[in-house]
Amino acid sequence: MKKEKDNSTSEVSELVASPKAEKSEVGQTSKRLEGIGEYYFSQKLREIDELNKQGKNIINLGIGSPDLPPHPEVIKTLQEESAKPNVHAYQSYKGSAVLRNAIAEWYKRWYNVELNADTEILPLIGSKEGIMHICMTYLDKGDEVLVPNPGYPTYRSAVKLAGGKCVDYNLKEKNNYEPDFEKLSK
Repeated sequence: MKKEKDNSTSEVSELVASPKAEKSEVGQTSKRLEGIGEYYFSQKLREIDELNKQGKNIINLGIGSPDLPPHPEVIKTLQEESAKPNVHAYQSYKGSAVLRNAIAEWYKRWYNVELNADTEILPLIGSKEGIMHICMTYLDKGDEVLVPNPGYPTYRSAVKLAGGKCVDYNLKEKNNYEPDFEKLSK
């Protein structure tokens, strides 16, 4: 009996994640993925996992994944709230008004900045989502975008995916790791 090819999820994930993937049953990846590469933190977490498997006790000071369970009171409140019959629908695409107003108050208190909670605040599921949306909304093919070094790896990936061109600038200790706006304006 001939064994059929295993098209497991991991094969498909690897195929889709690889910018230079060859044509397959799933299809060829988009050309816009060429040069993007693997997400930096994904690679680092895999390296840490491999070192731990080798018996090294690596302490991960990386992306801040929680390693302790939530406080029992938090779990109790989540259980109580999820049992309510009116909390199981999709949220507004703008998120909860209570949350947006709390964010506006926080910005006012900490930065003395006034934001309109209805038009200037949009809660997201993560920073990568927001950065990608901004790039897809405002960048056209070939637009140049200033990208700080050191900086969040997602800046570069999102700019490239949107068709933009990364223009690096260095953040230096002598400038307190802040942009040199005078130099950048030239």
